Amino acid sequence: MDTNFSDDFLVKGKFSIKKALTEYKGKLTKEEGTQLLIQEKEKLRELQERLYADGSKSLLVVLQAMDAAGKDSMIEHVFGGVNPQGCNVTSFKTPSSREYSHDFLWRHYLALPQKGMIGIFNRSHYESVLVCKVHPEYNLNEKTWKSVKDFDKTFWENRYESIRNFEKHLTQNGTTIVKIFLNVSKNEQKKRLIDRIDEQEKNWKFSAADLPERALFDQYMDCYETAINETSKDHAPWFVIPADNKWFARVAAIQVIIDALEKMDLKYPILSEEDKLGLKEAKKQLESE
Repeated sequence: MDTNFSDDFLVKGKFSIKKALTEYKGKLTKEEGTQLLIQEKEKLRELQERLYADGSKSLLVVLQAMDAAGKDSMIEHVFGGVNPQGCNVTSFKTPSSREYSHDFLWRHYLALPQKGMIGIFNRSHYESVLVCKVHPEYNLNEKTWKSVKDFDKTFWENRYESIRNFEKHLTQNGTTIVKIFLNVSKNEQKKRLIDRIDEQEKNWKFSAADLPERALFDQYMDCYETAINETSKDHAPWFVIPADNKWFARVAAIQVIIDALEKMDLKYPILSEEDKLGLKEAKKQLESE
């Protein structure tokens, strides 16, 4: 049985959102997937330790999805076994007035992982070509533009170019980028939103604002399709993972992340002969106490 899905959902060539799967689990049962995730988490833990020890590279994981697609729970289940000292999660909400006073990429630069670290963006710089494209009036908060009429084809082409340049710059300076879109169906989203209402312990997750955004589901899908086609590059690829089965999405995502780390060819530091002699001397001193 093929249990490695790291390359199955890589965007290759022209991407069509209508052809992208939302319901998929390979030949795995949920029980097999749960066990596989446990095994893969151990691999990720070891690779993250090696990344930290190597100290010459970093990994940026970008998570994008519609509401209720499972971003938060994916972070919990996929990264729950890594050392918290080597991993940072940033959840990007509506920009503050201070953030709006800078260019749209500024706050994302501040959250980038340093060398040796894994950085996770829960939502990201892509919100500027997703929610801000569905609601172009939001861009007026940047105070650079005078009217929604300014947000024409050229404006959006410039935004995609800025994102491409941003990501290319990062990869040229030691950061590997993995971008994951959790592709949940409209029907599954409806089910999960109803669950948030029906199950008391999930009530806090529901927001009345989710419903107006859900009504724009198709517009968001068009924006995702364009953004993915404009920005999926060999150095910063997009992976579109079926998300109707949360357990499978977690397995596929962790394998994508493991694959990216393995390609870094990470190594533990090798001590010089002088340092090795120093260790031997230190051991002698400790043993003689």
